[in-house]
Amino acid sequence: MTNLEGRAALVTGSATGAGASIALALADKGVNICVNYSRSKDEAEATLEQIRGKGVEATLFQCNVGDDSRVVEMVAHAADAFGRLDILVNNAGTTHFIPHTDLEALSESVWDDILRINVKGAYFASRAAMPHLRESSDGCIINVSSIAGLMGTGSSIAYAASKAALNSMTMSLARAFAPEVRVNAIAPGVILTRWVEGKTAFIDAYVDKAPLQKASSPEDVAHMAVFLAEAHNVTGQTLVIDGGYMLS
Repeated sequence: MTNLEGRAALVTGSATGAGASIALALADKGVNICVNYSRSKDEAEATLEQIRGKGVEATLFQCNVGDDSRVVEMVAHAADAFGRLDILVNNAGTTHFIPHTDLEALSESVWDDILRINVKGAYFASRAAMPHLRESSDGCIINVSSIAGLMGTGSSIAYAASKAALNSMTMSLARAFAPEVRVNAIAPGVILTRWVEGKTAFIDAYVDKAPLQKASSPEDVAHMAVFLAEAHNVTGQTLVIDGGYMLS
């Protein structure tokens, strides 16, 4: 028996990519999973069946995390389904690929879209889940951030700013809700998901600069998420997975 067996997790944006890998890795540890998706229904249902195939309970909830009222419903659904909620993974995110020099292209609507999902969505989910997490014997929140928030780089200025805000919120929540709830973040570099499909030059430039000469896989992020779920004396930290890119 692992120390996570029988616990329950809500993983936002878990139909595909890193979110799906996190959900599956936690299920491997015996964690019951609420899968969340916004638009990818078929992929979400496939991920749900994979999770159930691991012998744990799983449920599905459609919602855009930028919708506060629906997030409240989603958290209630997860807690009701499993009778508890121990782990929240704020993985749902969005971006727009805009050169940092093209300030006119970074419109107010783009700013609003990115901040609504990447910052407000993570806050809405954390706020809704906090009463349940505080009742757990070891509640935790894991925010999926990015090295863009540490370097001011990445797909757009707004994206980098949103992840910097998420890193800051990680520390604020960790201070506010210790010792009942631990709050940490993962900051990957480029992850090989559908976000970067077809962006060969973007990936190659990253890999060439990274000392380990590779981008991250969704499974790399999942391994770190499981570590943080089990790391009972770690809070307020942003852990980097970037192949050494920030060293260059």
